[in-house]
Amino acid sequence: MKYAYLVGIVLSILLGSFFNWILCCEISDTTGVEEDNGTLTEKVATGNNPFIISDNTGDFEYQSDNNFNFDISNFIIKRPVSPEIDQGVTSLKSYIGNQNNKFVDITGYYDPAEENKSAFPNLGLARANAVKNYLLSLGVSSKKLNIHGAVKGGLLSTKDSIIEGPVSVAITENANIKDAQAVVDAIKQNPIVLHFDSGKSTIQLTQEQREKYLDIVRALDKVDHVSILVEGHTDNTGTPEGNLVLGKKRASFIKDYLVTNGVTPIRIQTVSKGQDEPIAENETEQGRSQNRRIVITVN
Repeated sequence: MKYAYLVGIVLSILLGSFFNWILCCEISDTTGVEEDNGTLTEKVATGNNPFIISDNTGDFEYQSDNNFNFDISNFIIKRPVSPEIDQGVTSLKSYIGNQNNKFVDITGYYDPAEENKSAFPNLGLARANAVKNYLLSLGVSSKKLNIHGAVKGGLLSTKDSIIEGPVSVAITENANIKDAQAVVDAIKQNPIVLHFDSGKSTIQLTQEQREKYLDIVRALDKVDHVSILVEGHTDNTGTPEGNLVLGKKRASFIKDYLVTNGVTPIRIQTVSKGQDEPIAENETEQGRSQNRRIVITVN
């Protein structure tokens, strides 16, 4: 009798372990993926917005349940990106490569409740620019790519604060750009000017400055041999040598900000003018505050 009782206990333990293993494996299949090296990593979240590329005037179409994902109020693409997206982009590159009348419209979406922390006029444009840069990294020509931003409600109803797939990609026959060289000339005449207060470490662009920044980014995409020039200027407080160093530090700070906002570092030049090019008198605090500035232009 005692022997049968012990056998029953052992069988209960074995059955419990078996079902626990089954359930564990089933749960793991929905939350992670086993890599070749045997480690478990989190899957890319799949949302309600599939990744679709289509040409309404041609015969190209690609669709994947995976898409580009972003954190709320953020424009940095969540990694890793699904290999299915890379496959779609590679097919897109081959399709439009030799067709001069084919372009790609990338539209990024944002919820009106999100905070725009980017240098772009809206968060949708910042997301579209991030996706554009991803396509560039896979060899798609920047001259083929146009970015747009649009508001779209309901994006915040997601899990884990991740917005799933707030982007669309469409093939068009409309270049949809202004005269890029004219934009370059306009920026040279009316650059972005930022003023520095002592100890300032954040950047707050006005809406007008954000629009100028968008023009600069689009010009970089469409005009060859154009780069961003960041000039650092100071007042005459201190020594000329020290102000040259200070102007360079401020210009480098802005360069880092622009890189964060999607500009390739090699497309940005920095220079310090120190105190040599004042735009106001240094005898007053108001004049000195105007001279402490950063000028963002193109050359």
